[in-house]
Amino acid sequence: MSSTYGGMLEGYPCKRVNDWKVEALRQEAERAFPSWPVHLVVPTRAYPDESGGGFGPVEVMPAVTCIGFFHSTALAPEYDQSVLTVAWFQATPAVPSGEDADPGLRGISWEELARDDEF
Repeated sequence: MSSTYGGMLEGYPCKRVNDWKVEALRQEAERAFPSWPVHLVVPTRAYPDESGGGFGPVEVMPAVTCIGFFHSTALAPEYDQSVLTVAWFQATPAVPSGEDADPGLRGISWEELARDDEF
């Protein structure tokens, strides 16, 4: 977990900055777990009533970026387990659980995205 806008010294959150943040999170997940499939949950974006600047309107994403590595029993019997790396944004640093988790996180199609693996 880390802060979405931590270290932002100048400027403001806008589409250009947020697109870069989303791509950077996906790349970070791929570097952290290069052997496993990566799924990025598309973050929600809010448009508060604040004046923007030269880069367009203010656009804000959830405050926390997260990367998790998940594994479960194998989808196919010939493998030991199924694995998936997930990158997502969330409002607070609390660990997501059950109905409190973002719908995009809860709605991940494990069967389509995870990869079976032997250890």
